[in-house]
Amino acid sequence: MPRLLIVHHSPTPSVAALTEAVVAGASDEAITGVEVVVRAALEADADDVLAADGYVLGTPANFGYMSGALKHFFDSIFLQAGGALTDDGSAASVEGGRKPFGLYVHGRYDTTGAVRSVQSIVGALAWRQSAPVLEVLGDVGEADREAAYELGGTLAALVMG
Repeated sequence: MPRLLIVHHSPTPSVAALTEAVVAGASDEAITGVEVVVRAALEADADDVLAADGYVLGTPANFGYMSGALKHFFDSIFLQAGGALTDDGSAASVEGGRKPFGLYVHGRYDTTGAVRSVQSIVGALAWRQSAPVLEVLGDVGEADREAAYELGGTLAALVMG
């Protein structure tokens, strides 16, 4: 059965609301035959990543970067999950990523640095961005929850085949 892995760091009610909507969308009754696995970023491991057919990542924007928890996730799984490095140890760009991923980021004032930091790391994995990044600033409204629901549903449908 295809598996969608949702890895998130949801320390605030705003990010938690987005995570709940992503999970609900991925679990929509119209999508059958997909196992949805939800892991907090500090609990997810390389086995979770290797067993998945697609991913949704969620993080707050903290000081212009992804959360420390999501960064820890990447640090923990990167090489085991097939991440590529350059000679100087930085993330290398990988062409032809196969596994789909989506990303949602919540920030009070800006999400640019957080999005860029996740994309630079994911660019060195064999994943492909398969939905626009959901960037939410300030309070999470109904339209934001609907967009998160759609993100979860889109990624689940993609892994369903």
